[in-house]
Amino acid sequence: MDDMITRRRFVGLSVATGATILAGGKILGSLSAPGTATNPVFKIGGDLEVNRLGFGAMRLTGEGIWGWPPDRANAVKVLKRAVELGVNLIDTADAYGPETDELLIAEALHPYPKGLVIATKGGNTRPGPGQWVPNGHSDYLKQAVDKSLKRLQLERIDLYQLHRVDPKVPMEESLGALKEMQSAGKIRHVGLSEVSTSEIERARKVLPIVSIQNRYNINDRKWEKELDYCEKENLGFLPWFPVGGGRGVKSTTLDAVAKAHNTSVYQVALAWLLQRSPVMVPIPGTSNVQHLEDNVAAAKLKLTPEEWKSLAA
Repeated sequence: MDDMITRRRFVGLSVATGATILAGGKILGSLSAPGTATNPVFKIGGDLEVNRLGFGAMRLTGEGIWGWPPDRANAVKVLKRAVELGVNLIDTADAYGPETDELLIAEALHPYPKGLVIATKGGNTRPGPGQWVPNGHSDYLKQAVDKSLKRLQLERIDLYQLHRVDPKVPMEESLGALKEMQSAGKIRHVGLSEVSTSEIERARKVLPIVSIQNRYNINDRKWEKELDYCEKENLGFLPWFPVGGGRGVKSTTLDAVAKAHNTSVYQVALAWLLQRSPVMVPIPGTSNVQHLEDNVAAAKLKLTPEEWKSLAA
């Protein structure tokens, strides 16, 4: 994406985020005080500029993240609406469906608008509904990259993430395959998912890592140390289940803040994440257009320092 910001694009970003672009969206790579993040954009890998509220496409598949959605036209509508609202990062995986999610994205959005980043993942297979089996073997991952390219109708995947570290395969073997595909021009940047700080450091000895996708939300902060590491190293942090997934997010304080702003607890939870760290790029997912619009509106919600601290407690 070009570094220069046109007037038209600036207006689009402002509408989508309700915030002012600071310093061209650049992050200095040092820890900031939690709750003070205000920049509306982040540059993944230093060159992929995205609005900091993305869209996770997993829920556009069938029940159990299996098969086609019951209303395919609606899934296409949701994807199109996300882009209309200013979302320019869509996260998916070959395991969602499996395969159907990537096919839906291409069906809805190809040819892709300039600046739209499609991030996908490989290395976690789906033998059946609700089942997940890691496969980090080199040959498998290289085939997975080629198949994702074909389904997404791309010549190069901007962000390809190792969906899970396979405990039966050395990480170096899995990442070596992705490095080979990167050298071949099929992958632009590589990310990891559900990894510890030590695993990130180990991976970075094999190839550059630009992002981490771990589960994280206002009620689940297991990976707090990894988030701080990402901020220090200027790696994007893409929290999955940013509003708790099927369990949702709950607390009396959350209810009180939502009531004060006349909004939903989900919008407050997303606003809290956006203010938590400048490298945070939440990817909330939904199969409902209204929910999508509500999620995107969360970027306009600004919590007071007192509200943020009360929620962080």
